[in-house]
Formats: sequence, C-alpha cells, structure tokens
Amino acid sequence: METLGNFINGQHVASQSGRLGPVYNPATGAQSLNVSLSSADETRDAIAVAEKAFETWRKVTPLNRARVLFKYKALLEQHADEIAELITKEHGKVFSDAKGELTRGLEVVEFACGIPHLQKGEHSLNVGRGVDSMSLMQPLGVCAGIAPFNFPAMVPMWMFPVAIACGNTFIMKPSEKDPSVPLRLAELLTEAGLPDGVFNIVNGDKESVDVLLTDERVQAVSFVGSTPIAEYIYSTASAHGKRVQALGGAKNHMIVMPDADPQQVVGSLMGAAFGSAGERCMAISVAVCVGDDVADNLIESLSKEIDGMRVGPGLGLADEAHMGPVISKEHCAKIKDYIGVGIEEGATIVRDGREFVVKGHENGYFVGPTLFDNVKKGMRIYEEEIFGPVLCVVRAESYAQAVEMINSHEYGNGTSIFTRDGDTARQFCEEIQVGMVGVNVPIPVPMAFHSFGGWKRSLFGPLHMHGPDGVRFYTRMKTVTARWPTGLRAGNEFSMPTMK
Repeated sequence: METLGNFINGQHVASQSGRLGPVYNPATGAQSLNVSLSSADETRDAIAVAEKAFETWRKVTPLNRARVLFKYKALLEQHADEIAELITKEHGKVFSDAKGELTRGLEVVEFACGIPHLQKGEHSLNVGRGVDSMSLMQPLGVCAGIAPFNFPAMVPMWMFPVAIACGNTFIMKPSEKDPSVPLRLAELLTEAGLPDGVFNIVNGDKESVDVLLTDERVQAVSFVGSTPIAEYIYSTASAHGKRVQALGGAKNHMIVMPDADPQQVVGSLMGAAFGSAGERCMAISVAVCVGDDVADNLIESLSKEIDGMRVGPGLGLADEAHMGPVISKEHCAKIKDYIGVGIEEGATIVRDGREFVVKGHENGYFVGPTLFDNVKKGMRIYEEEIFGPVLCVVRAESYAQAVEMINSHEYGNGTSIFTRDGDTARQFCEEIQVGMVGVNVPIPVPMAFHSFGGWKRSLFGPLHMHGPDGVRFYTRMKTVTARWPTGLRAGNEFSMPTMK
C-alpha cells in the first residue's frame, strides 16, 4: 500500500520515523493509503531547510514573488478537477462542493498576487523640518500552518499564499486524515517556479505539532480546528514568543424572523446545515425561529426537503448526491452519540439519521440529515459543536430573546438573520457579538480581500486570516524616521526629541 511522506526542499522525502497513520475513503470505509507520522527530528530538519531558504527568498522582489503566484493560479485552474477528485476521495464531500472549496482557496492566491501593492507601507514627508517618516512591512521568517481535515485545500490556502507572498518561508502540517491534496498543492508550487525550501510539508501528529509550536526558529503559527486544540496551540506557541492566529470551534445560529421569505429560508438552511455533511466551521447548526408559527412552518418544510435529499458517495453517481459521508468511523459514531443525547435531553427528533445506510456503500461513514425541534439552551446539542449533519430548531418569543441566545453563547464565529426589514437587519449587524454576520446570506464567509475570523472562543489571537489582517500577520512593521542634514550637526541634545 502506498505511503505518503513529506515534501521538503522541493521534493518528496520518505519519513524514517517508522510510524504510520491510515487514510480511508469515507464513502467506502476502505483504507486507501498510509501517511507517515514524522518524528520531532524530521520536523526540525524541515525548519532548518525553511530557515536557509528564507535568506534568499526574503530578498526576492514582491513583483517576482507575485509572478510565481500568478503561474500557480494558472496551474491550480488547470488541475482543478484532479484536485477536487482527491478531496472527495479522502474527505468525502461531493465533487461540486470540492470544486467550490478549491475556488475559495484560489481566491486567496489571487489576493496574494497583489502583494506589491499590499506590502507598500506608508510615507510621510516633512513630519518635522527636513525629517521624513516611512514604514516598512518586512517578512517574519519561518512560518507554520496546522490545517484541519474538513478543508484540505482551502484552509492551507488561507495561510501559505499570503505568507510566502510577503517573503516568508512556510511549513505546512496537514491533517493526517486527508494528506494527498496539500502534497499536490506543493508540487504545483514548485512547478510554478517557487524556489526549493520556501514551501515544505511535514506530515505528522502531535509530535510534529509540538516542535512547530516550540522551536525558536518558527516565528508565527496559524491554526484552524476545534477550540480545545486552538487554546493549546495559542497558549503553547505564545509562551514561546510566536505570533499566533488560532481559529477554534463554532455554533452558528440563524435567526428567522416572521417576515422572512419562507422559500429563501428553507433553501438556504438546507445547504448551510447539510452541505459537506455539516463539516464546516461556518455551517448553520441552530435555526432560531421568532414565533411558534415560524417554527412550525419551517419544520414542515425542512422535513419534506430532507426526505428528498440524495445522500451518497461524492463520485460515481449519475445524479450527484447532495451530501456525502463524514470523515471517519470514529466521527460518525460521535455524531450519532450526540443525536442520542439530544433525544435523552428532551428535544423532539423530527428526522433521525443514525440508521441511515447507502446501498452499495454499507461500510461508508454516512449519517443521514437529522432535524431536532424544541431544542433549549443548556442542552448539549445546543451548547456543543457537533460538526455533522444535525440541525437544531430553537423557538424564541422575540427578536430580543433570539439575539440574547446568540450573544450569550461561548462561540462567536458566524451568524445570520433572514428578514425583509432593513431596520431589524441593521440593528442585528450592530449589536450581535459574532465575528462574521450575514443578512439573508446563510454562510457569510468573507471574500479573500476581506479577513476571516470569529469572536469569543472561536478565535485566539488578535488577527484574522487572509485579507488585510493576513498581510499584517505575516509581516512586521519597521518605522524609519530620517533626516539628511545639509551641514554639520550643532551641539548635543539631551531632551526628548520633538518635531518642530
């Protein structure tokens, strides 16, 4: 069986650790290959390669860095179907969804192609008599990214294109559950002309991660994943003097007002809750209906739509499935356990996906779309992130109560409101304590030229990913104050310098 190793200094390198992790096809449950779990020393060797490459890459002009990314963009478009198929085989999401993931990652590459403009800095003439001031946005050095399983292409591409465009070198630690796509992305970067050692991949587990968090040569760490791990990443790396952006968990609410368009609400909720089997950090997992009539009508409509959903493998069907399997056998069991807990806690199960089986794929990791009604604050299925195709409907008596539910939740990643009233929408945008907000948009993921990130326990660190915050994260500012005197300096000055 094939074993994937690392990608170091522009080439594939077999790991000598002797430790392996299995990679499965979630639609069949069959193992497809092994991935090496690198040792601490192998991770340190990769850091050394990146540190050496930084000496020359930092001096490459922003324009020439951008030209590499322009070529990379063209290669990604050329190989889009191939990459999307890899995503589907190892993650499980349907092919069109995998293409969409790659597109959203590609948009960050397009953004990073503008680095000559984004890294210009500032300049002020005559801040004092004959004195000018300017800022330089300079690269940090070796940066690292730790990616989750749910977006093996998009999330790494939130990180490394901006980092290397800014003049840094990069080490990517992909998820061991779906490692093939990041390796293919690395191959295409080399083909685009990126010098060896600028972008490296270390496959591994906590042993490799801990080296990236503690090695003094690594200057910055980016992470996306669950909140407990995000807290660990943030606290450990920060304690070792690194910049950190660590995106954690989510429990995204969507408020449905009485004046909302019913068809728009149902169509939006179906995709937002069950797309990619709910394995999105921006998935809507809680619908907050203002009024019992709104809830009753929504439950009836959602039930009909769920009954008509096609669930199956992401490849090989004449009519593409709406939803594929979840990532692993263990995660499948975890989601089903949550469904059982919801029933025990008194929520009304409207559609139960625990016994869902796909004919011909009986060993696949499938959970059917699941719908709960009468979910209350305090229930585990309301408070905790399930990360699966489970939608909870909560009934609120008023708009104010609905907002209070969202603002009092520990997560603050994404939220949305569906209404036809502009005043209500405007008020919602202003007072909601969540990082990304949608108005009649169920999944308000910002475009690449804006920044992505939540509030509260959904983000650890001051800066969000990609967009302007991404450039700020991967550079440090140096401010220069300069004067070129026309004659000899006159005397010593011991007081605080001021501009006159």
